[in-house]
Amino acid sequence: MLLDLPLGQMADLDRRFVEHARATALFPEPGRALVAVSGGVDSVALLDLLVTAQYALQLELLVAHVNHGIRSESAAVQQHVMALAGRFGLPCQVIRLALGADASETTARRARYEGLRAMQCETGARYLLTAHHADDQAETVLYRVLRGSGVAGLAGIAPIGPDGLVRPLLPFGRAEIEDWVRARHLPYDDDPSNRNPRHDRSWLRSELLPQLRARFGGEVDARLLALGADAARNRHAWREVLSAVPELVLARTPGSIEVARPLLKRYHKVLSQALLRASAREVGCRLGHGSATRLCRFALEGRSGGTLELGDGWIAELAFDRLLIRRRDRNEVALQSLRLNEGEGRSEFGSWSFTWYSAPAGVVRREGAATWVESGELHVRGWQRGDRIVPLGGVGSRKVRRVLMEARVPVAERERYPLVVRGEDIVWIPKVCRSAVAVPEPGTVAIRLEAEHRGD
Repeated sequence: MLLDLPLGQMADLDRRFVEHARATALFPEPGRALVAVSGGVDSVALLDLLVTAQYALQLELLVAHVNHGIRSESAAVQQHVMALAGRFGLPCQVIRLALGADASETTARRARYEGLRAMQCETGARYLLTAHHADDQAETVLYRVLRGSGVAGLAGIAPIGPDGLVRPLLPFGRAEIEDWVRARHLPYDDDPSNRNPRHDRSWLRSELLPQLRARFGGEVDARLLALGADAARNRHAWREVLSAVPELVLARTPGSIEVARPLLKRYHKVLSQALLRASAREVGCRLGHGSATRLCRFALEGRSGGTLELGDGWIAELAFDRLLIRRRDRNEVALQSLRLNEGEGRSEFGSWSFTWYSAPAGVVRREGAATWVESGELHVRGWQRGDRIVPLGGVGSRKVRRVLMEARVPVAERERYPLVVRGEDIVWIPKVCRSAVAVPEPGTVAIRLEAEHRGD
């Protein structure tokens, strides 16, 4: 049964939850809110708090669940979430994926948000709500410290993101949230992958942070949160700087921003670089130190007509006295070669995204959306006349165009279908055919490479 309690009659956590939402204007206008519910304790708590607070916050709630298809219990968890939504009298939207047990954290997160955004669009929801809390924030700040993020990255998780994304639980800790759920006798799913040290975030949570707390005391989390808050203030200050220099930004759209080059040339390179990073953040392009340094050099010294790949689907272009930073069109044919850097990372090639990291190799199969490759330099490029592949387990080489045709890849997509290559050899046609080139021995350190195509 839904409750409409006056603020003074609410228990402590739900009262503070509403006070926080109002004080920080998380929901500036009434509207439909899509609540992402995984079935875990955090998202169950968020849903329960919202059910009590929906009238006070003027929200119409819908439940969204993403079944990743990673765990054998996925179907049971989906049924649990649907039952919970029914218990609260709420509609439940479900999207089913088939990522498989080997999917990385990055792949799962990207696929989850794409699914949630699609549901938000379908339902016309003004807001998309996730259950990130204070412990997640501390872990994120620490993770980004270890990854060498810049000051803006150290700001961690923002309470309000683009296109109605809201995280209402950020001020509240995991222990308090778990106590709330237990006191309310709410059933939840305990996902063991959250403690699996194979995943970086799980390792931070279950192994590194407990050691840091034991060594440095219980103030570790508070210090990480303070670092994140200070970085967030710094990020906000740079937004104010952009507002104070209106002649710098010449034009802005949801997917691009234009900057005046002559103005940048007046400043010291350090300041120019900081302004470029702040400008890029305005449209969702997050630049690390290396990318920002290259972009600054390109903006100050490059010639009109030049382009620079920024990674993650972003590109910079020079047009006389203007620098354009834009996201690639999903239908744009990427003729350039995309280099997969050593270590780990994620980047885009046309309508495809690639994720990679180093780990002991598993069994290499001929088909699938992921494969293992011997360590070494790899590139992604489009089809070229004369391309041939030696299929794993086959005899001799075959024309790539023929292989794509037999895989029923539409004619219009064949020329921009990505090929992973090493030197002159084609290593992999994602989701179509693995070659016999650069196949690692199981257990040896190799590159785990995963490919996703938008719309699949």
